[in-house]
Order: sequence, then C-alpha cells, then structure tokens
Amino acid sequence: MPRFSAKDAFKHDDTPRLGVLVANLGTPDAPTAPALRTYLAQFLADPRVVEVPRLLWRIILHGIVLRTRPAKSARAYAEVWTDEGSPLLVISRAQTEGIAQRLHSRLEGPVAVELGMRYGSPSIPKALQTLRQAGAERLLVLPMYPQYSGATTASTFDALADELKGWRWVPELRFIGQYHDDPAYIACLAASIREHWEAHGRGDKLLFSFHGTPQRYLLDGDPYHCQCQKTARLVAQSLQLPDDAWQVTFQSRFGREVWLQPYTDKTVEALGKSGLKTLDVICAGFSADCLETLEEIQGENAEIFEEAGGGELRYIAALNDRSDHLDMLTDLILSHAQGWPEAGGGARGRRDTEETGELATAQGAES
Repeated sequence: MPRFSAKDAFKHDDTPRLGVLVANLGTPDAPTAPALRTYLAQFLADPRVVEVPRLLWRIILHGIVLRTRPAKSARAYAEVWTDEGSPLLVISRAQTEGIAQRLHSRLEGPVAVELGMRYGSPSIPKALQTLRQAGAERLLVLPMYPQYSGATTASTFDALADELKGWRWVPELRFIGQYHDDPAYIACLAASIREHWEAHGRGDKLLFSFHGTPQRYLLDGDPYHCQCQKTARLVAQSLQLPDDAWQVTFQSRFGREVWLQPYTDKTVEALGKSGLKTLDVICAGFSADCLETLEEIQGENAEIFEEAGGGELRYIAALNDRSDHLDMLTDLILSHAQGWPEAGGGARGRRDTEETGELATAQGAES
C-alpha cells in the first residue's frame, strides 16, 4: 500500500479547481451519553484545547471526566436538539450551501465547497478527501472563528496538516486566520443588534459574551482576548454606545483554573441583583448558534438573571445564515483567493490538461 495517498482514479488531464473548506468546531451525533462520550473524548484529548501534561490529563480525562460529564452534557444538548439534528450542524450546512451558491455565481473558474468539523462528523479529513476527489488543486480554508485562538483556529490547522501530510500531491494552501475587525463583519453584528432593538426595544445594557479560555493562554501570547475586546469596541462604536451601556464577559469556563474575566454568569448575576430590567446579550465570537449560545446563555444565564432579581435577559441570535453574513464571508473568501485562476488571476496555476494527459499516457505506454 502506498505511503502517500492520491485521488481515486487519478488522471493527469483532470480539470483542476479551487476547493473551499468551511470549518467549525463540531457536535456529537446525538444528544445521548454514549455519543457525548465519543465526542468529548476527541475534543478534550486535543492538546490545543487542554494544555496539561498528557499523561496526567489522560488519567483525569478517562478516570473522571468521561465517567461523569457525558450524561450531564447529553441533557444540555437535548434542550437544544432539533428534528434536523444539532443546531450547529444544521446552521453550518446552511452557511456552506449559501457560500457555495455565491461563489459559483461570482468566480470565473470551477469551485467545490465542503463543510468539515474539527470534532465529530462531517470530519475535516473527510471533507478534504471530498475536495480532492472534486479536483481541488488550490485550497482555501475558512475556520468559522472570527477571533483567532490557539484552541480553535490553530487546532483547525493541526487537523488540516495531519491530513495533508499523508497526501502525495499537496494543494496550494491559503488559511484565513481571523476576521475579528473586518468592517463587513462588524457591520453585520451591528445590523443584527439594531434589528433586535427595532423588534423588541433597546435593553438597559448590552453584554458581549465570548467563549472563555484559561487566562494563562493570554499571558503566553494568544491574541484571542485582545481580538474579542476589539470586536466589541468596534461594534459599540458603530452603534454609538456610551462606555457604560455595554460590557465584555467570558463564558463556558471548565475546571478550577483561572479563565478570562469577568465571567459571564457572575456578571449576569450581579446585574440581576442590581435590579436591571432588561439585559441584551450577543455572543459575537460564535458564527452559528450552538449549545453555548442557546442552552448556556438563552437558557441557563437567563434563569440566573431572573433568579437574582433582574427582569428579562434577551439573547440576540448569532449571525447564522443571514444573507449579509453569507455575503460577508463570501467576500472574505474572494479577497483571499485573489491571484488564483478561479478568481480571475489569469493563466497562472492552470494546467494544459490535454497535453498533460497525452504525456502521461505516453509515459505509461513506454513503461
């Protein structure tokens, strides 16, 4: 068996094309304890996610975490599961289809677009193999994380490299690392907040809740915290909000280590105790609604706010498959694809498939 893999039934005169990989975190296959055990085993074993000495963490993960957490997580997933499946997967598929439609109409050359999840299905390796079969010789990767983090964006790159290092023909590669301050992205967030206010009235305070990471990641040089702050500041400026009308917090901490602060749940509780009537919350680091936005913010934190004495916590939906969001992501892809043939870059990178095929046939005949 060859050490390095290749496209099935490879032909030298195949028509090359651009491949676009839309990548997100992933989801379990079902809201059940066995499915969560499988998913969490993959997710929490990633050294980018949990930076703890491997032997020690393996003992904790398999001896404690995977014995207790799957059942609890399954109950949480059951709260948000739909008839079509996981919200993140359903929305990610819609996003991928919307991006593909836009690229097909705007690119000069052929393009294939696939969805790949870092954990679970459809996996990044499977998506890459599908793109290879479609003839992708140029590959552009869009991790759906506006703010760069080693635990998400870099982990996506790890999965990409792990798959590509086993290929005989590695495609030309471009990787979008972040878009936290892209003007069109900021405009989309601001528009979604304005629309929420037009429909429900403006709340007394706007909370930007981002997924947390251990504080030491920031101290070790991860730019995630700074990029979250910049995103929120730019959106607040676009909305012309005074400094006391908005705040940044961090959610979803895990374990006993100190994470980025202030914590969302503690802040929500304090605002409830202060007697705040309406609290609007947007999760500007999530490109699609998922467990952390729907169950944790819209559900759990809304209860915390009310029980602490507050009025109503109103969650502002993620950008999901909004038209302006898909337009923005398509523009982002096109800007990174400049110079490639499919994006109007001329003949550079094209193959004369007819001549290549004839030469390959001749070589085969001689052997």
